[in-house]
Amino acid sequence: MKTLDELLQEGVNGRRVLVRADLNVPLDGKNITDDGRIRAVAPTVKALAEAGARVVVCSHLGRPKGAPDPAFSLAPVAKRLGEVLGREVAFATDTVGTDAETKAVAQGDGDVLLLENLRFNKGETSKDDTERAEFAGQLAAFGDLYVDDAFGAVHRKHASVYDVAKLLPHYAGWLIAKEVEVLSKLTGKPEQPYVVILGGAKVSDKLAVIDNLLDKVDTLIVGGGMMFTFLAAQGHEVGSSLLEKDQVEVCKSYLARAAELGVELLLPVDTVTAAEFAADAEPLTVSVDAIPAERMGLDIGPASAKLFAERIAGAETVFWNGPMGVFEFPDYAAGTKTVAQALVDSDAFSVVGGGDSAAAVRTLGLPEDGFGHISTGGGASLEYLEGKTLPGLDALEK
Repeated sequence: MKTLDELLQEGVNGRRVLVRADLNVPLDGKNITDDGRIRAVAPTVKALAEAGARVVVCSHLGRPKGAPDPAFSLAPVAKRLGEVLGREVAFATDTVGTDAETKAVAQGDGDVLLLENLRFNKGETSKDDTERAEFAGQLAAFGDLYVDDAFGAVHRKHASVYDVAKLLPHYAGWLIAKEVEVLSKLTGKPEQPYVVILGGAKVSDKLAVIDNLLDKVDTLIVGGGMMFTFLAAQGHEVGSSLLEKDQVEVCKSYLARAAELGVELLLPVDTVTAAEFAADAEPLTVSVDAIPAERMGLDIGPASAKLFAERIAGAETVFWNGPMGVFEFPDYAAGTKTVAQALVDSDAFSVVGGGDSAAAVRTLGLPEDGFGHISTGGGASLEYLEGKTLPGLDALEK
């Protein structure tokens, strides 16, 4: 695929460049609680603006129902993007309507305009190819060139991600180029020992990535809510912990396959339990073979965290996706923090797989530069590691 570096060499002064960004940031009302995605795409936008392009940025935010919804407006994002860029960012109160057209026409060289939420338009996410293509045509009218730097959306066959690339000369932004470079190392021949850490709520969300990586890793570590389905597959009682009964047999098959391959599939040996799912629930640490029937595990225990940290310390390559527990509750955040800190302390090439893992890094106050790479796309990074064809990347490669 062609990259932003090639485009800048060609020259963009006075040319209109439509940039698909992933500005889907968490909001508390109108306040941005994590600007990581804004900061991640800012270098691409800034480079284009400084090279004299007339930059029109588009993005989605949240899941509005194909119509304007003030709760999902990108207005606060425009303000923060301007602060990060150190230049004014104009904001259009619609996506492809009169205000967007008026402000786009008024742009001078080096100006940046952010359009309102793409998902305020049904055509953005439509399953109907004709409806999606029609909206893509309206978006493409804002650019002579198209740059996609929304890695967090490349696994979606949406108008702004897939169809626009068919209509304009297209390039991968610096963020997408970096993501592909990093993730391709994990699916190719990573330096050994290679450790993959998977957490999060459901094992069903991670089956495909386990299936694709199991013969590539030296150690697969499982924590988070998904660990209880694996523990049940080993014959443990898990109390009222999260359990996907329909996946127990699948987990048994992975345990058997790992043994056949000589891969260490490492599960927790203890867990921090609670009587209810609540931040103020009294924690009780127990062995995984002694979980009380009336309690649920909400974090890995300290012995497990130490064990996991030891494996990380001996690794050359580490991929982590999914927290080890309910890190939003202070009493159940220690496991996630220990694992994350072990990555920071390690000499390994470490990749954090976006989503809740990236949020945990920031929530728990860990240094972002302590990791080799923090992906901006949780779902996209997982699907890449599953070996799937991602529509957004496919469109850029054509």
